[in-house]
Amino acid sequence: MLLGVIADDFTGASDIANTIARGNGESGGLVTSQYMGIPDYNADPTVEAGVISLKSRSVPKADAVALSLEALRWLKAQGCRQIVFKYCSTFDSTPQGNIGPVAQALAAELGVDGVVVCPAFPKAGRTIYQGHLFVHDRLLSESGMQNHPLTPMTDADIRRWLSLQVTGDVGLISLNTVRQGADALRQALAQDGRQLVVVDAVDDSDLAIIGRACAEAPLVTGGSGAALGLPANFIASGQARGHHGGGFAGAVGPEAILAGSCSGATRGQVDHHAKGHPVLPIPVDQVMTGEIGVPQLLSFLLEHSGKAPLAYSSATPEEVRAAQERYGRENVSDALDRLFASTAQAFLDQGGKRLVVAGGETSGAVAQALDLGEVMIGPEIDPGVPILISARRDAVLALKSGNFGQQDFFRKAANMLAWAGS
Repeated sequence: MLLGVIADDFTGASDIANTIARGNGESGGLVTSQYMGIPDYNADPTVEAGVISLKSRSVPKADAVALSLEALRWLKAQGCRQIVFKYCSTFDSTPQGNIGPVAQALAAELGVDGVVVCPAFPKAGRTIYQGHLFVHDRLLSESGMQNHPLTPMTDADIRRWLSLQVTGDVGLISLNTVRQGADALRQALAQDGRQLVVVDAVDDSDLAIIGRACAEAPLVTGGSGAALGLPANFIASGQARGHHGGGFAGAVGPEAILAGSCSGATRGQVDHHAKGHPVLPIPVDQVMTGEIGVPQLLSFLLEHSGKAPLAYSSATPEEVRAAQERYGRENVSDALDRLFASTAQAFLDQGGKRLVVAGGETSGAVAQALDLGEVMIGPEIDPGVPILISARRDAVLALKSGNFGQQDFFRKAANMLAWAGS
């Protein structure tokens, strides 16, 4: 294994696995496997990139650091020469969050400074300019992310936000330096002297430069875009052959869509899907009182098999806040995670073959409950969302970050899980 990734949630792991498997340009990507948690076995020797999926984004800092260091040590034991710490392209965190502490712990373990911090993902509209993170033409703090129920992003200045989480100063390398090329960027990182350095990027060509500059870097941090140029380094040096992906025949059998994200993008996708497909809203009050549970969700999904049925708890920011005030934020989150995870288990146990899940926390809960093992990376549905193939469960899945996907994502995903390219 050449390249190792530690991802702080399951949708983000799929996102970056998709990026690495496809690579940048004609040379292709790396032979990539995604692991649902830290494996207790050695990787297949043909795997060139391993992506470890953790559900650590919203856990206490000490727990996130311990998990991430355990993942790092497993990846190093597999022979990895470079590590990527992957977090969300909207930097989902709080001033007390763990992105900074995990990045610093990994840097300390590897003994490195001048570590790139770059959550940019231009294909999904996430860009960084003068250290500020934008979603399309809006500052992150004006994009709707300020209303996130778990990690409200109220400041778009990533350097300032990260400084609240770490010890020491955080550096910044502007787009002007990036555009001077890989050598100039490499020199700027070496001369900065600070452990973590935010690096601007507004399009894929900037990410390619960052990738070349980081060819020998033991550690890179960022969104999936930060890995865009890394496979080419291993291919150019002759360490990897270049991989263009294999075929995917699709899966035949019942399909289900579960949405637990409250992002504006997911709510729009739910509304669009409801115009032509059966949908089941899940009132939080009825979940908390036990009036609705797995039997009701499972019955709905199986009854509407073949029609891309969707069960969702997505709600407006105001509705989410009201529920959290009544029952407690953690209580609501845990109850919904358990409901979706148990429903997904029951669905596959009843012969389900195709499963689409929206929301990072929801996807993590589902993936952990299903014990998917190692999954193969299939075709891309929308930017950042590949098909995942689990031999252990004889099923195919799509795990979607709440903010990702086009308006018709749910229909498209259900179809592509059955027939690649449809």
